[in-house]
Amino acid sequence: MTAAEAARTAAADPADAGAVAASPVPPAAFDPFAESAPTGRFLHALNPLSKLLAPLPVMLALVFTRGIAIPVVIIALSMLLLLVGARLRARGILLLVVGVPASVLVLGVSFGLWTDPSRVDPAAAGAEVVLLQAGDWEFTLAMYLVGVATALRIAALLLLSLIAGLTTTGPEFVRALVQNLRVPYRIGYTALAALRFVPRFGHELEVIRAAHRVRGTDHGRGPVAAVRRSVSLAIPLLASSIRHAERVALAMDARAFGAHRTRTERTISRWRVRDTVFVVLFWAVAVAVYWWGLTSGFGDAGTDRIQLTL
Repeated sequence: MTAAEAARTAAADPADAGAVAASPVPPAAFDPFAESAPTGRFLHALNPLSKLLAPLPVMLALVFTRGIAIPVVIIALSMLLLLVGARLRARGILLLVVGVPASVLVLGVSFGLWTDPSRVDPAAAGAEVVLLQAGDWEFTLAMYLVGVATALRIAALLLLSLIAGLTTTGPEFVRALVQNLRVPYRIGYTALAALRFVPRFGHELEVIRAAHRVRGTDHGRGPVAAVRRSVSLAIPLLASSIRHAERVALAMDARAFGAHRTRTERTISRWRVRDTVFVVLFWAVAVAVYWWGLTSGFGDAGTDRIQLTL
C-alpha cells in the first residue's frame, strides 16, 4: 500500500489507519545462495574433514592396541561425544547406550570361540577358569577375554567412525574434499551423483512393488516363483535406472559439467579455528588415554599376549 492510499484509507476510516500503522515491516528478501547457518549441536557445525582427521590416528592406533582398558575408555569418550555433540533420535541413543555393550558381549563369545586354545598363555588371567567344555575342547575365561578385547576394538573403531558419519552429509563431505583438499570436482561430484542413485533405486523398487500389488500380480510360491518375481521387478527397475541416468547426464551437460578445470561453489566449506581446536583437543585426549593405559599397566594386561587365529 502506498502512502497516498494509506492517507485516503485513514480519512475514510480512522480505525483502519491504526491497523495500517501497526502492520509489520515486510521481511528482507531471502537470498537462496547465502550460506545457511549450521543447525543442530556443535559437531554438525564443524568442517567434515576435521571430524575425519581427528579420529583417524586413534583408529590406526587401535589396530595395534591390545587389552581391554584403552578401548573401553575410548568407547566411553566417543559415546559421550556423540551424545553431547550430535543430534540423535531416541532410537539412536538407545542403540548407542544399549546396543553397543550388548554387541560387545555377543561378539566376545564369537571371537573367543575362534581363539586357538594352544596359543593361550597358561599364566593369563582366567586361563584356568573353564566356561564351556565339549570333550577335550575347553572354552576358558581367558579365551572369552580375548574375544571381548577384539570386540571392544571393533566397537571403538565403529564409534570413532560415527563421529563423522552421523554428523556429516554426503554433499558436505564432497564439498570439503573439493574445496579444502583440492580433489577434482569431476571426481567428487560424479561420485556423489552415483551414491544418490542408491536411495533413488530403493524408491523406484517400492513404486514397482506397489504397482504389482495394485494390479493383483501373483507369481505363486516356491523357488521358481521367486525367480519370476525377481525378473518382473528387475526389468522395470533397470529401465527406470537407465532413464534416470540419462536425465542426470543431460542435466550435467546442460550445466557444462567438466568443461572447465574449476567451478564456482554455491556453498563454501571453510576450515575455521574451531576445527583446529577440535582436532588438537581430540588428539590430546587420545594421547592422555594411551599414556595412562601404558604407564598404569592397564594397557598391558595378560590377555594381550594371547594370539588370535581368525
